[in-house]
Amino acid sequence: MRTVHFRKKLEAEKEKLESEMGSVGRKNPVVPGDWEAIPSEIGNEADLADQADVVMSRANNAAILADLEARYDTVLDALARIEKKMYGKCEVCHKEIEDARLEADSAATTCTKHL
Repeated sequence: MRTVHFRKKLEAEKEKLESEMGSVGRKNPVVPGDWEAIPSEIGNEADLADQADVVMSRANNAAILADLEARYDTVLDALARIEKKMYGKCEVCHKEIEDARLEADSAATTCTKHL
C-alpha cells in the first residue's frame, strides 16, 4: 500500500476543508475542535424580508458547515489510522482496502465488498 501517497491526499483534503469551513464558519471558542456558523447580525435590516434573508443565510451556512465538518472528522480519523498503522484495512473483514477505492475516497474504512 502507498501510505505516504494517501497521507498526502488526506492532508491536502484536510487543508481544503479547513479553508471551506472558514468561509462559512469559525472555530468555536467555547468547544475546542468544534466549528460554528458565522453569526449574522439581525436587527439592522430595513424590513422583515431582509431579516429573513439573514436568518436563512445563517441556516444555510450551518447546514454546509455540518457537512464539511463531518467529512473533516472522517479525514482526521483516517490520518489517525495512518499513525496507528491501521490505515487501509477494512473494518468489516480486516482485509486490505483496494487502492482504487482509496484513490476514490482516501478516508474509506471498508473494502468494495463491504460498502
